[in-house]
Amino acid sequence: MPVIKYRVTVCTGTVSGSGTDANVFVCLIGDQGDTGDRVLYNCINTVNKFEKGNADEFFVEAVTLKQVRRVRIGHDGKGGSSGWYLAKVIVREEGQPESEAVEFPCYRWLDKNEDDGQIVRELVPAGESPMLKNVSYHISVKTGDVPGASSDSRVFIKLYGEKADSSKETLLVSDNDLGNYFERGRVDEFTIDTMDIGKINRILIGHDNVGLRCGWFLASVQITVPVQGRQYMFPCNRWLDKDEADGRVQVEVYPSEILPIEKLINYEVSVVTGDVRAAGTNAKVFMQIYGETGKTELIILENRSNNFERGATDVFKREAADVGKIYKIRIGHDGKGIGDGWFLESITLKRLATKTKDSDKKKKKKKKKSEEEEEEESKEEEEMDVYTFVAHRWLAKDEGDKELVVELVPDGESALEENTYEVHVLTGIVWGAGTDANVFLSIYGIGRGDTGERQLKRSNNLNKFEKGQVDVFTIKAIDLGELKKLRIRHDNSGSSPSWFLERVEIVDLKESTTYYFPCQRWLAVEEDDGQIVRELVPVDEAFVKKDSENEGQSLATLGLEQKAKSTTYTVKVKTGDKKNAGTDANVFITLYGSKDDTGIVSLKASKINKNKFERGKVDEFTVESVDIGDLKKIKIGHDNKGNSTGWFLEWVEIDAPSLGQCLKFPCGRWLDKSEDDGAVERIIFPAELQTTEYIPFVPYEITVYTSDIFGAGTDADVFIVLYGSDGICSQQKSLCLNKREQRMYFERNSVNQFIVELEDVGDVIEKIRIGHKGGGLNSGWHLDRVAIRRLLPNGKGSETVTFPCERWLAKSEDDGEIVRELVPSEIFTEKLMKDGTLKQIEEEVEDPLEVHTYKISIFTGDIYGAGTDANVFLNIYGDLGDTGERKLSKSETNFNKFERGQEDTFTIQAVDLGILYKIKIRHDNSMFSPDWFLDKVEILDETTEESFVFLCERWLSKKKEDKKIERTLYEQSYDGERNSLDGSSLSLSSQDSSGNLKETKKSSLVKAAEEGSLIPYHITVTTGTEYDSSTDSRVYIIIMGPQKVQTERLWLDLPEGKDEFADGSVEKFSVWGLDVGEIKKVEVGHDGATPESCWLVEELNIVVPTKGVMYNFVCKCWLARDKGDGLTSRILNILDADCVNTGVKVLYEVTVVTGDVEGGGTDASIFMTVFGSNGNTEEMPLEKNGDRFERGQEDSFIMEIADIAPLRKMRIRTDGKGTRPHWYLERIILKNLTNQEVATFTYGEWLSKLKNAKGSLVCEMPAVINDEQMMEDTTYTLQVKTSDIGGAGTDANVSLILFGENGDSGTLALKESNKSNKFERNQMDEFSFSDMLSLGDLCKVRIWHDNKGIAPGWHLEYIDVMDSATDKTFRFQCDRWLAKGEDDGQLIRELACANNDILELKERTAYEIVTVTSDREDAETKENIWIILEGKLGRSKEFLMENSSKKRRFERGATDTFQFSSKNVGDIAAICVGHCPKDGKKSSAKADVFWHVQEIIITEMELCNKYFFRCNVKIPLRYKRRDYKVFECAKVTESFASKARSLVPVKYETIVVTGFEKGAGTNANVFITIFGFNGDSGKRALKQKFRNLFERGKTNRFYLETLDMGELKKVRIEHDNSGLAPGWLVERVEITNSATGVTTIFPCGKWLDENRGDGLIWRELFPRY
Repeated sequence: MPVIKYRVTVCTGTVSGSGTDANVFVCLIGDQGDTGDRVLYNCINTVNKFEKGNADEFFVEAVTLKQVRRVRIGHDGKGGSSGWYLAKVIVREEGQPESEAVEFPCYRWLDKNEDDGQIVRELVPAGESPMLKNVSYHISVKTGDVPGASSDSRVFIKLYGEKADSSKETLLVSDNDLGNYFERGRVDEFTIDTMDIGKINRILIGHDNVGLRCGWFLASVQITVPVQGRQYMFPCNRWLDKDEADGRVQVEVYPSEILPIEKLINYEVSVVTGDVRAAGTNAKVFMQIYGETGKTELIILENRSNNFERGATDVFKREAADVGKIYKIRIGHDGKGIGDGWFLESITLKRLATKTKDSDKKKKKKKKKSEEEEEEESKEEEEMDVYTFVAHRWLAKDEGDKELVVELVPDGESALEENTYEVHVLTGIVWGAGTDANVFLSIYGIGRGDTGERQLKRSNNLNKFEKGQVDVFTIKAIDLGELKKLRIRHDNSGSSPSWFLERVEIVDLKESTTYYFPCQRWLAVEEDDGQIVRELVPVDEAFVKKDSENEGQSLATLGLEQKAKSTTYTVKVKTGDKKNAGTDANVFITLYGSKDDTGIVSLKASKINKNKFERGKVDEFTVESVDIGDLKKIKIGHDNKGNSTGWFLEWVEIDAPSLGQCLKFPCGRWLDKSEDDGAVERIIFPAELQTTEYIPFVPYEITVYTSDIFGAGTDADVFIVLYGSDGICSQQKSLCLNKREQRMYFERNSVNQFIVELEDVGDVIEKIRIGHKGGGLNSGWHLDRVAIRRLLPNGKGSETVTFPCERWLAKSEDDGEIVRELVPSEIFTEKLMKDGTLKQIEEEVEDPLEVHTYKISIFTGDIYGAGTDANVFLNIYGDLGDTGERKLSKSETNFNKFERGQEDTFTIQAVDLGILYKIKIRHDNSMFSPDWFLDKVEILDETTEESFVFLCERWLSKKKEDKKIERTLYEQSYDGERNSLDGSSLSLSSQDSSGNLKETKKSSLVKAAEEGSLIPYHITVTTGTEYDSSTDSRVYIIIMGPQKVQTERLWLDLPEGKDEFADGSVEKFSVWGLDVGEIKKVEVGHDGATPESCWLVEELNIVVPTKGVMYNFVCKCWLARDKGDGLTSRILNILDADCVNTGVKVLYEVTVVTGDVEGGGTDASIFMTVFGSNGNTEEMPLEKNGDRFERGQEDSFIMEIADIAPLRKMRIRTDGKGTRPHWYLERIILKNLTNQEVATFTYGEWLSKLKNAKGSLVCEMPAVINDEQMMEDTTYTLQVKTSDIGGAGTDANVSLILFGENGDSGTLALKESNKSNKFERNQMDEFSFSDMLSLGDLCKVRIWHDNKGIAPGWHLEYIDVMDSATDKTFRFQCDRWLAKGEDDGQLIRELACANNDILELKERTAYEIVTVTSDREDAETKENIWIILEGKLGRSKEFLMENSSKKRRFERGATDTFQFSSKNVGDIAAICVGHCPKDGKKSSAKADVFWHVQEIIITEMELCNKYFFRCNVKIPLRYKRRDYKVFECAKVTESFASKARSLVPVKYETIVVTGFEKGAGTNANVFITIFGFNGDSGKRALKQKFRNLFERGKTNRFYLETLDMGELKKVRIEHDNSGLAPGWLVERVEITNSATGVTTIFPCGKWLDENRGDGLIWRELFPRY
């Protein structure tokens, strides 16, 4: 490729000051690369380069570029007057004719103080617009908030895109001009204008390391490209410094996320100012563009130059929405500054239009062309759309028509004309209705845009907007078509800005039609809802005229129609909890919807705080608007006025009840000139994860008529609740927004109207409850009636329901009630007919609900301190609704209410509640002794004479029991869901439907668990301990299986009282999610979207009980916008987790029935152990959960129980503690949710030290399955023989546990012997235990003593156990000491049963093989199957399972059984299965014959151990024996005989390693329990004489002797929290079986400390293999 000389001519403009002394460089970009930046030193034709009007020529030598497409030219900004006005650059190859030269026009400043401040530009050839062709990359560079983060070096950036890379750009001129760039904690914004490089893949950012403080800590870079509609986040969070970290000063960063944003296009706007005297302006100029598909936002035309001077043409590049074909623009200025009048000549708009070439030719050639070429051809050709708007007029207060805003249509083609609107503004006749503020109006048409906001200045009256006055204004605008709404506001200026607007009428002079916009509301900060902006919709003339005829009706009757068309947004603004976070500036907000925006709304009247926007506070505002579509974003800012103007905005929450949507807009940034990026307004987008949706609310118009009698009025806070059918009710809503309104409304003989949005209670309003809160002077109120109006569904009219009252709501009048329930008397409907008239219908309400009288008897318990003096409140719920909370003030039986042992009676009047099923009762914990023991509540419905009993028998006290002072009590015979949630999700089983009673009781969770679709996941989250680790965001987890199967987002919501994941905390959650099969990945994240919401996840632990696995992820990763990789969620791969088998659990529905006996309920802790023929569970707590285990209740909940079925028995233990330690347990039912098997365990007795005859807190119950008791009752007789050795006897207390086929006996204390002095030398003691459940064959005994008394050492010879039910005797030989100073010093021994040694294993045995063929079409085979067993002791011969014509085997879905005798191969680990032809001939081995086998079960007949192989595969027919399938053993069920055989004494060496952190050691007493597949060791103390154990960093060794436990599956280690600083850090536990030499390691690495992490002082450890 040849080297070519390019002649580059640089033409400097002729503007004043256009020359430069800076160093200019140029880079030519062509089809074959670029020349790189070349500094232009040697000029051919001039000495002083780049002076005004010069054309300087230079040579640039480079390898040929083919065609030169772009020129990049700039200077370094050095020297005194570096600003430079460049006219154009001409490039031609040396030796080519002049005509080949390419001209690159610029005609712009390269000056930091002019135009857009850029000093490097990319030029394109003449005829193309660089402004439109180039893409603006908006780059925000955030410097970290760490000491020394700021840098004085020059920073450069390079973008790598899919199509091309940008050049290395130095970031010299920032858009937000913070003076000193790259300072600590600040954000600098830059724009790079360059060609479209496609999607950005990565960036290179760095600095030149020059200057004093050149090191730089870069937090992140955000690049927004509106033209692509993308925003890129590049997290960096690292030093770029020679002396920090790896010493690099530049770094490549990849985007952490690419967010779609609103896509904009480039507009080039040229504004020509007229050449007349004083034509120029210094005011702020703005414009807005309207097109077929919408309108752009307001575009401000300003830059660093002095624009709009006389005769000048100013060019701006702006990014705005693509509005399709443009039909008008509006341009104007704000009239500020000196000489603001402006003579506007014309405006030109340019933008790229995309037109695709014809694609006919391509189709024929398609085959020949390669893909790439084809792409080339279908490239879109871009043409320019040019619109010219001629104004040629003044925009000045004192010239022409005195308007500052004009609307223009494109030159030439438009059919639209200007129209004049006459606006009549009617101010109300209320006192103080007039205003002196400036009023602004915007009118909206249906299809043709709007007028924009116009100030209403020139009225026909000198003093505008006075009480009762009509002001007329004219507004000129391009014709809007039919009007749909208007927005009117004032700026709250002047001395009395409050304004009561009656209505606005607009006359369209062209069409001569009149539109009526009724308002009849205040626009005032201290009136109504505090808004000073209203959006009004036009209504039919008929409605307006109706009012004017009968002036008697005070307030509007149209508010409701307006409300229904408009959306009320409740805007909550949270100021951050930081130093100086609050602001005194004026805050404004704009809501942008998909159709329109609300315009600027000043947030003046906070409903909550007098002083708005103070640190850590939430302010609430109301914003109303009409039909702006779905909220997309908001813009919020302040005017920077006042003393402390800087503001830290945490979030904005916008709730739109009529849409049923609540959006959260997180910000978490400063709006402060001196913080962050210096912006005082921000655009914020909603955080998807924080959006909540609910059923939309509807508007009701509530009119309250106060009676005309003396003292009828009230200043109290009046509230209302509406009830629909089936007990659906709205929330309680106060009618007045503030104290001032309370004083104004509800006066004698007044009519007050309120429009409120409440839940939709359905078609019929059955009743309302209205009341007041009392308080204040003369709060008594005489209410005449209430009318409630709401719109008909189609919006064509409304219906009004009247609720008569005519009674006092006063403590001193009538019955003293201040809450009344009212039922409707009549309904009045008005419909708008087709001919424009209103049709009115009145009708009586048929059989409204009656008012019932309820007699309430409250029984206080007869125990010490039971009475209370606190105020008691009651709410009664029935299937038709509830009474609302009523204070029980006047007892009819006692002057002193609620005293010990007494009955108090109260009367409540309420509308019929139907069948009562629950009550809520509480007290306010006031007065001297508020604690109250409530025995029960009886309610008699006097009208129907039905009585309902609600048992309590519990304390309502902050000190006792569960410390609650509110209780929800259910009616005794109620059988529905007892969810403590309010609301109407009640499954009320009425008397007649007892058939499907059981159905209604099922909760949705149980149903899902039965179907197996939902399973529980237990999740433990550990938060890190670094600075800022904690978060108060909501955390979620998603569990993913194969093939995109995943749970929904499972939110881990913290329990009440906790508001954050604190540093170093361990939080545990149980969630129900979809069963995804094999877990592949887990996503963890949170919904925090602000830079502040950082969270450091230390560890994540997931237990899946139904699969028996636990996954532990050591994450140590930040989930934060501003830390790590900038993401708030992360996907963890299951391969990175430690996976531990914890044993499969089965879901059971547990139903606990407490007896209906006085005092039957308890708050003691209850523990359950379940025994089955395949082992037993550990002791599991039954959670009280607030109100379980109360008198007469059935409590159902789901538990995870080890897979030990068939069930044999259950042991229940209570700890006998708490304020009500006695419990009457009726029965417990366990239902296996996978196979629906039900086992019942019946007791029917007290568990109590006092009320139980034996004083026992433990009971054992046999399982009853299908009416068959699974265990026999028996009496065990024990004979204990003490040896004939010196000192063999003992006086210590001896206890033992028997273990057998059906579990264990529990601890039996050997107290009542037939000898008076027990355990003497060579003596036989006999003990008898009656009422026991037979354990079947016994296998071991655990015996111990407590080492009390003198010479407690004991030498035991043997124990004999007789079982009366089976008439068998079991001998347990011991012949050892249980003594501290003898043998191995253990006081506990495990003895194996001597009967079991008889079973000698024979060499030969028999195997039973069962095959299950799959139940699918092609499963069966007619050929033979062969199988070989691989065992621990060897390999069997081949067994041939034959298929004969007489006896067909292996048919579809069949189960076939075969028996073979063989040598014993020991435990079977795997099997080989093959499929061979019957006749043994090679030829008959067809290729496509298969046998599809489901499962194979092999039983060894001697010990009856069963081995299960889950196959589920096809096995092909093969002649050769080499081709077979291997299956590994999936599950073994070991028979009792086999287990008993392996019980031999083994010494276990136990090593405990304590961690090395500070304070890791403990002086508490430590205990260990070891669990194996053949039983456990029991809880053993780890002690050694005179040794200081468990010190920091030390290893301690102990020896425990037990019977062989088989393979170890877990260890439980715990301490008793005694001694000083008992917290203990356990590194790991190692256990070695000294018989086999096998060591199992149990890693822990966690604290057992009440004050750290999860606060547990026990841990379950699982082996690491």
